[in-house]
Amino acid sequence: MNTVDEKCYILLASCEYRRRKSLLRSYKEIGYRKADFKYRNSSIMASCDKNQESKLWGGRFSGKIDPIMEKFNSSIEFDKRLWNVDIKGSIAYAKALKMAGLISKEERQIICDGLDQVRKEWCNNEFEIKPGDEDIHTANERRLKELIGAVPGGKLHTGRSRNDQVATDMRLWQQEEIRTLKDLMLNLIRVFVERSEMEIDVLMPGYTHLQRAQPIRWSHWLLSYAWYLKQDFDRLDNLASRNNILPLGSGALAGNPFNIDRDFLAKELGFFECSPNSLQGVSDRDFVAEFLFWGTLTSVHLSRLAEDLIIYSTKEFGFVSLADAYSTGSSLMPQKKNPDSLELIRGKAGRLLGHCTGFLAVLKGIPSTYNKDMQEDKEVMFDTCDTLKAVLQIATGALSTLTLHSKTCMEALTPDMLATDVAYYLVKKGMSFREAHSVAGKVVALSEEKHCTLTDLSLDDLQEISELFTQDVTCLWEYYYHSVEQYQTQGGTSKVSVEAQLSKLRVWLESLLQH
Repeated sequence: MNTVDEKCYILLASCEYRRRKSLLRSYKEIGYRKADFKYRNSSIMASCDKNQESKLWGGRFSGKIDPIMEKFNSSIEFDKRLWNVDIKGSIAYAKALKMAGLISKEERQIICDGLDQVRKEWCNNEFEIKPGDEDIHTANERRLKELIGAVPGGKLHTGRSRNDQVATDMRLWQQEEIRTLKDLMLNLIRVFVERSEMEIDVLMPGYTHLQRAQPIRWSHWLLSYAWYLKQDFDRLDNLASRNNILPLGSGALAGNPFNIDRDFLAKELGFFECSPNSLQGVSDRDFVAEFLFWGTLTSVHLSRLAEDLIIYSTKEFGFVSLADAYSTGSSLMPQKKNPDSLELIRGKAGRLLGHCTGFLAVLKGIPSTYNKDMQEDKEVMFDTCDTLKAVLQIATGALSTLTLHSKTCMEALTPDMLATDVAYYLVKKGMSFREAHSVAGKVVALSEEKHCTLTDLSLDDLQEISELFTQDVTCLWEYYYHSVEQYQTQGGTSKVSVEAQLSKLRVWLESLLQH
């Protein structure tokens, strides 16, 4: 039905017969001639009748549905992505119907063979979505009936509702996608580990408030994000476990009256257990909300990584250069090399944050069991998954191919970053840290007063501030051999501490590969 058809139908449905004549002028204005109005209107009505006959719920209604409402109510354009898991769930349910004595062995085989044929049509891009296919469940059942007949095809839905059906489909779909996402995360973590191993001797400034703070290893910075992503991986793994609960067999809301073996269904579909309450089974979308939150938090971590690399790639910093494959140029300024891959990663985090907060707002206002508001769960779940898969792959490519300018990183280290080391030096001489912090501040003030660096201050200058300074103070001015190497406790930036982090991550990665 085209836009003009819809406009005509709405006008016709809202007016009594005696007013239709006066509306012909309006019909002409939207592209209709008086002569063909009756024919086209009857076609619209016939189309609506036919569509309503194909619906799973049409028996209750005698009136025609508004064409705009038809489109507004439909989810087939996005939930068709569930076609495979919908068929998988239906095959399992057909087996359960046979076990319960509700269909014969022959009927079960006919249904399963028909569903296999529907699957082949989807796989070969031959499945035709028709008017009246308001969702993937309707579409698959309609096609099944066309292939095997209305009687055996109509038995498949015995005791089953689209409420427990869609909740099952979404959990199955999410479980499959989680496996892909975990693989992509492992690839990215592996890049962090490999670069950290190769570039472990490169030093750079560490920052707080975007101000140079203390010297650190480049590898230490890389691994900070590897640990973020490991937490994200573990969080996704835990989410998958909580998602592994079967709602099928809950019916519309009250349960299944036909003694369906739900434990069999759970085992057949790979679920750990069945939902314990049918009301909660059909209405639970916590697994979607958790997935959206997981996606948001993971994207926030990747956004922060992107922001760091965007800053480090500027001419002002010059620590890294992005490969051409992950950069773009300017339409006006030929010299520009823009980090668009990283900026898009940063931007996608805002998009996913919107999905998460928006869906939580949907959930907070609906009463118990299934409500049509919950149709909003699919698009945000699909888009979050698709976006994260793209972001993880782009982040992996950008990080693995960027060039590190180790000399520039080292040259960015400045003596004022050693002020904390001065305080630590005095603490080791017996001074309390609070006093040592104050004395170190006076050393910094003296260097500014003399317009020189900390390393240019003489021993006499330092001893005027504190007698605890002795000739060994010169060891403080070594970035590599002293400053970073003093942080040898677990999690520090010394070489031995970074190597310990790498060892833990390698063991973790290898354990996952073995499984």
